[in-house]
Amino acid sequence: MFKCTTGYDIIILDINLVSGSGLDILKTLKKEKKKAGVIIISANNSLTDKLEGLDLGADDYITKPFHLARHTFATTVTLTNGVPIESVSKMLGHKSLKTTQHYAKILDRKVSEDMQALKNKFLEQKLIILILKIFK
Repeated sequence: MFKCTTGYDIIILDINLVSGSGLDILKTLKKEKKKAGVIIISANNSLTDKLEGLDLGADDYITKPFHLARHTFATTVTLTNGVPIESVSKMLGHKSLKTTQHYAKILDRKVSEDMQALKNKFLEQKLIILILKIFK
């Protein structure tokens, strides 16, 4: 389990566990309305398996081998939660930022959130200037 900068937990869950099915754990998590994001990893790569995991509430479903896991980690877990790409690059062990950029996909949602944050900063600055003018 990982703690993201947003305060939410991310759970990496394998379906084929020695002690049972990871899908049962996912059902329990969602039933208890846990605020954790869940990424399923599995060697089961049929469309039916993927749809079942996603229908049960998983945020993503990655099939083994893990090449795609690097992409999902870079995109879903880190960048979307505000971790700078330079830090993601170090986490992935890349020597070049260009390599990280290959794996990382900036989602439209993230761009929208960043634009809104920038807009809010400008509005805050305008408000501070206005308040300073009023109290001069």
